[in-house]
Amino acid sequence: MRYKRIVSSLLAAGLLAAVTLTGCGAPDEETVLSKDVVKVGCKNDVPNFGLMNIDTREFEGFEIDVAREVCRRIYGDDVKVEFEAVTAKTRGPLLETGELDMVAATFTITDERKETYNFTQPYYTDHVKLMVKKSAGFTDFKSMDGKTIGVSQSATTEQSLQEAADEAGISLKFSGYSSYPEIKAALDSGRVDCFSVDGSILSGYLNDSLILLPDEFAPQEYGIAIAKRNNKLAAKADEAISEMKQDGELEKLMERWGLTQ
Repeated sequence: MRYKRIVSSLLAAGLLAAVTLTGCGAPDEETVLSKDVVKVGCKNDVPNFGLMNIDTREFEGFEIDVAREVCRRIYGDDVKVEFEAVTAKTRGPLLETGELDMVAATFTITDERKETYNFTQPYYTDHVKLMVKKSAGFTDFKSMDGKTIGVSQSATTEQSLQEAADEAGISLKFSGYSSYPEIKAALDSGRVDCFSVDGSILSGYLNDSLILLPDEFAPQEYGIAIAKRNNKLAAKADEAISEMKQDGELEKLMERWGLTQ
């Protein structure tokens, strides 16, 4: 009898735990949708997209404005949006752990990434390009044969360029860095021969001693990323982007930051 009572107690406890977990799982999405403060991951090294103003100590840029407007349309005018700087390497993990509710940080949509995250429809499309020193004498992609390309860690750039190199019959070496300023510094010092990332990002680092080569590769569609567990938030964010395209708000924001295509 004592054994039966123990088994019954364990079964009851297990059932209660299951009910509790089931009950907790469902409201999570609703809790996310009723927040007063939304945490968004953004870039802090991409001029015109995401960069902290050193005077105001506030993040500024196209993606900052897009994220604010998306949050306003989802949560209402009184919502507070808190931004946190991320890199290509940190943005995914911070989203997965729940430290961030969404990420708007030049996050390229790929089939592989869609297996891990929810993405909205694209709010901006770019292409991978190449930035080199004028004095180096490079004229196009094929002239980079045997050279070292500086790329961002965990970005899609290396894969895109390697595929293009294979097609062109040239050889490339790659060196990964955690931030764009580090790649720019590596180019300036001669540790790499080329800085490669999306063209709009490179434009923010151009100066009189640098040029963009004419070649472009692999369309890069940026979407707002949201954790897989937050499907309702993802659907509402996608709806907001769709509305912004239809009512012209997205185009206005691109014009504001000189990104009209």
